[in-house]
Amino acid sequence: QVQLVESGGGLVQAGGSLRLSCAASGGTFSSYDMGWFRQAPGKEREFVAAINWSGTRTSYTDSVKGRFTISKDNEKNTVFLQMNSLKPEDTAVYSCAATGRYFMPVRASLYDYWGQGTQVTVSS
Repeated sequence: QVQLVESGGGLVQAGGSLRLSCAASGGTFSSYDMGWFRQAPGKEREFVAAINWSGTRTSYTDSVKGRFTISKDNEKNTVFLQMNSLKPEDTAVYSCAATGRYFMPVRASLYDYWGQGTQVTVSS
């Protein structure tokens, strides 16, 4: 069983930056592909970014390409999401997820473990 705990959310002005962290425990973190998802009020959960088990492959949804960077530190059992040039439409609860079965899936249902989420609010 893997436990995931996100941190780093908060309130930031448009154009600002935040760095989200997702700390893992209870499993073999280095073997998991990881993903970040977000859910805004009244909207469905949306794929944001994913990274493979070794941290050598990444993928992003189009709306965050060039602004967000996902990274993975297997020694610290942590995955990060660096978010730059934030926009009001990035406002959402951001959650990390882990899968040991699939390669960097964009579908939330293919992830096995989830964190509780952290709120990101971008003011205009």
